[in-house]
Amino acid sequence: MAADETEKICQLCQKKMEKRKADFEYLGHRFFTDVLRCPDCGQVYIPEELVDTRMKDVETLLEDK
Repeated sequence: MAADETEKICQLCQKKMEKRKADFEYLGHRFFTDVLRCPDCGQVYIPEELVDTRMKDVETLLEDK
């Protein structure tokens, strides 16, 4: 487990976040990935590593179309 995924607490509910599938939409396209989410309110934690890798790759791919 990456350091960013250890014991993250939802700021809204004060519950421990759990790894769950989340869908993202960008320029009308959807993609799915596992991220930490609050089991109560669904708040999502997106680690910087995910933003700098997979999300950036998807963004570049879609913008080049």
